[in-house]
Amino acid sequence: MIVFDKLWQTMKEKNISQYALIHKYKFSTGQLDRLRKNENINSYTLNTLCKILDCRLEDIAEYVPDENTD
Repeated sequence: MIVFDKLWQTMKEKNISQYALIHKYKFSTGQLDRLRKNENINSYTLNTLCKILDCRLEDIAEYVPDENTD
């Protein structure tokens, strides 16, 4: 499962709020909601976040193996 816990820390470090993502960078509230819930997002969204935050993919997303998988 891919989780976006690191995103919120990176945003804090870069001083970019959710408000700024929505109003300054025209980021959709729906996308932010999907990120908060660790739901599916597309690579375009990941690319956009990396550009805005000037970071690498591993600074915003992390793969965590599902405990129920063999």
